[in-house]
Amino acid sequence: MVEQDGGWPLYEVGRISGSTERRIVYLHGGAWINQISPLHWQLVLKLAAETGSRILVPIYPLVPQGTAVSVVPQVADLLRRLASAHGAGKVSVLGDSAGGQIALSAALLLRDLGVALAQTVLISPALDLSLLNPAIDALESNEKWLVRPGLRAAADLWRDGLRLDDPIVSPLFGQMAGLGPLTVFVGTRDITDPDCELLVSKARAAGVHTEFHQAPGMVHVYPLLPIPEGRAARRTMVRLLGGGP
Repeated sequence: MVEQDGGWPLYEVGRISGSTERRIVYLHGGAWINQISPLHWQLVLKLAAETGSRILVPIYPLVPQGTAVSVVPQVADLLRRLASAHGAGKVSVLGDSAGGQIALSAALLLRDLGVALAQTVLISPALDLSLLNPAIDALESNEKWLVRPGLRAAADLWRDGLRLDDPIVSPLFGQMAGLGPLTVFVGTRDITDPDCELLVSKARAAGVHTEFHQAPGMVHVYPLLPIPEGRAARRTMVRLLGGGP
């Protein structure tokens, strides 16, 4: 099913029948410049089928039409309305790469309103758009997917004049206390890995229940890929988002 929400297409995927009130909002990656892809839809379909949840997929505008200051608050408002309708304990947010940045930034905005989501699940999230972490240097030399010059150009369009350390742009700079349970998936060959390590340390220090799935030798957004490690990560997501033990 697709409808319009604030001028965006909003897809809802899940079983027609069933009484579950669980809702998951999924934000796709693509460096804020690329549209949702088949790999993203495959993840959505799997999670909808195996968690029994309804998954909402907003097709947010890309740069330059969509920017952090316009997209992140609208995602936060969608999550707020779902939490009001179903209870915050039934609402989760999931995002990969650029979508992970949007997901965490939106969750932090909700936290500021006193709303803690059931789960915030991040796959190789973009956390600090300055990309200045020196640990990235050694990883970038072998990176086949992401390189900093292109990412910085996209990030400059996305932030549209906001400071790079604004949590709406770079959620690593936000305060984590009061955030609901957080889970991060990243591979050790991914240039987002060093900032994911910082996020996990910061969240745990703030008392946030945090799971960290750091896969040795894996590349960017490996949980989306048709490989054994990706399948294992997706099973973990089903457990987390389906309310399993």
